[in-house]
Amino acid sequence: MQERITANHLLRLIAAGTPLIYLATDNEARTEAFITRTIERGLKNVAVPQTWSCTTGFPNVEGSIEPLSGLRWALDQEYRGVFIFKDLNWFWHDSPYLQRILADFVGQRQTHQKTLIILGPSTALPLVLQRHAQIFEHPLPDRSELRAYIESRCQRDPLLQQTVTSEDDLNRLTTAAQGLDFCNVDNALRLSRVAKSTTLVDLTDALFLDKKQLLRKSGIMEIVDTPEASTLVGGMENLKQWLSKREKVFGCDTLTEGRNLPKGVLIMGISGCGKSLFVKAIAARWHLPLVRLDMATIYSGTFGSPESTLHQACRTAEALSPCVLWIDEIEAGISNQGFKSEGGPASRVLSYFLTWMQEKQYPVFVAATANAIEMLPAEILRKGRFDEVFYVALPSVEEREEIFRIHLGKLDQPLDTFSLSMLAHSAKGFSGAEIEQTVANASFEAMATDRPMCQQDLMEAIGRTVPLSITMAEQIKKIEAWAFKRAVAANKTP
Repeated sequence: MQERITANHLLRLIAAGTPLIYLATDNEARTEAFITRTIERGLKNVAVPQTWSCTTGFPNVEGSIEPLSGLRWALDQEYRGVFIFKDLNWFWHDSPYLQRILADFVGQRQTHQKTLIILGPSTALPLVLQRHAQIFEHPLPDRSELRAYIESRCQRDPLLQQTVTSEDDLNRLTTAAQGLDFCNVDNALRLSRVAKSTTLVDLTDALFLDKKQLLRKSGIMEIVDTPEASTLVGGMENLKQWLSKREKVFGCDTLTEGRNLPKGVLIMGISGCGKSLFVKAIAARWHLPLVRLDMATIYSGTFGSPESTLHQACRTAEALSPCVLWIDEIEAGISNQGFKSEGGPASRVLSYFLTWMQEKQYPVFVAATANAIEMLPAEILRKGRFDEVFYVALPSVEEREEIFRIHLGKLDQPLDTFSLSMLAHSAKGFSGAEIEQTVANASFEAMATDRPMCQQDLMEAIGRTVPLSITMAEQIKKIEAWAFKRAVAANKTP
């Protein structure tokens, strides 16, 4: 993981005469403005930086479009200055001349009067230059930078002043903008003006839409919608109490702003018992964006090596923080079997993930789900990575009754016409997903005959369903035996 550059660090590097600096950035314009602003404020004896690109060369310098000629022109200047190269990283891998002239420039013994700053999308430098360059990342703006930018925009924009009228409004808008660049904030403001609506809800919705677009373009992760209905979860009272205690201790406002956010939770159990639903409930209850990471994508090779893809995913989650990072079926990517059989990539993925979970400084709450937790390495399960490991069992009769009540309520069915107790007892061994499908099947049967749904429809749907607890009884007993003393029961009556 590369070190992140700061204004003070950049000033010290330039003042010390560092010859070659490489900055990995996703926004060249913002990074260029950051370099220029830093030098103007902190180094009065250094000239304003000049910028080279492969289409224009240096401004007002004839014959500088070619990379070699532009580089030589910069090195021939005798004044103390900083020269920014935007596109050099596209040429130097196949050019020994560019690599040699940069290596000779760095190798000069006299004190350098100039600094070359090269911008690029990644830190993949030629091997020769890796030993000579100072390599850093210029990440997306953090919360303090976004807050300062929005405050400055409020001072110049009367319409924004009418929208952001309190400290709480400013905090909410800043939280919505985290993970985005300054240009995305400007786009949201322009969209709100076109729609002739500048309410705070419209602005936050526009920023949230930008986040979804950016994640969709990256392809590694996706933002999952968490409507208010996501908070309706039947059963799992122990897990609900655990969540409530953390919300009470830390406070909803501090959780939303990312202060004192707990590390995370690992939820294991039988398929269909509501693990994924509860992850959505966490994000909905804390009013945080839910970002889903599929471990199969990490190993697909579409976005590079598994470890670099995971690194990029974690960086994106940190940029979007505060957020809930949902790792679905974590055992599919981090398991004892994969660790032993694949060796190199799997071990590096495990090592990076463990280090990141232990040392992450950003408010990213990791909610991982697993169907076969016995496949996970012991390092994942130890305290310090996750706050707690919960096991979700099949719902009890009281929990089944609550689940029936929730799903019938979603269909606006009059509950007094149904015997929820009889339904709950008849659906013994059913998971939450199977109960939901039973209600859906009964609803379809009633609509097909153009009549209201009744108790008999549900009883017949229950009779036609063979639950997973019967078809996979041996596997479920194995999971329950493993979790008996190794995990905390999510259900009140496991």
